[in-house]
Amino acid sequence: MSGITLIGTGNMARTIGTLAVAGGNTVEVMGRDQAKADDLARALGGGATAGEWGAAPAGDIVITALLADGVVPVVAEYGDALADKVIVDISNPFNATSDGLAHREETSIAQEAAKVAPAGASVVKAFNTVFRNVLEKGRPDVFIAGDDARAKAGVAAFIESLGLRPLDVGGLKMAHWLEGMGVVTMGLARTGVGHWDFALGVDEFTG
Repeated sequence: MSGITLIGTGNMARTIGTLAVAGGNTVEVMGRDQAKADDLARALGGGATAGEWGAAPAGDIVITALLADGVVPVVAEYGDALADKVIVDISNPFNATSDGLAHREETSIAQEAAKVAPAGASVVKAFNTVFRNVLEKGRPDVFIAGDDARAKAGVAAFIESLGLRPLDVGGLKMAHWLEGMGVVTMGLARTGVGHWDFALGVDEFTG
């Protein structure tokens, strides 16, 4: 099992943390509001702890459960505390109407986070194509992207511990397209599917 640190105390942190504890992982929670971090750790149970904001995370895998515009500044703020960690970005940088990406270049929050991450740290994109309610009650595929094969293998093993299937889409540059898939899920929820109880996945056909 894995040692996980969640930076953030919102709904996604709670959902992923709940699954992580159930999967036998060690979980640490960090938040700017220490009281909220303490409360979430207690709610998660299973030996989950609350770390101090800005300190070196206990987990080898650090999940930035933050809104898109907070990820890069927080990675920069933590600085060397994230050295040799695997940083997992789960965010979607939607525009104001959630029908496009906020950035106009072919980049991603994960790629921008990698630029400010300390030496030895690796960034992986994951979980951004899955709605929270589906994570809570479903078993969706989880697409991942990253340049470090060992880091991706660790994240894939963590995802499998949650009872989910990791699917590697390639290098970190593919994070841009995973963010585009996030936009597609929003469009489907609003029109083609018409609700939020679904996830994008892969069906394999043989013969």
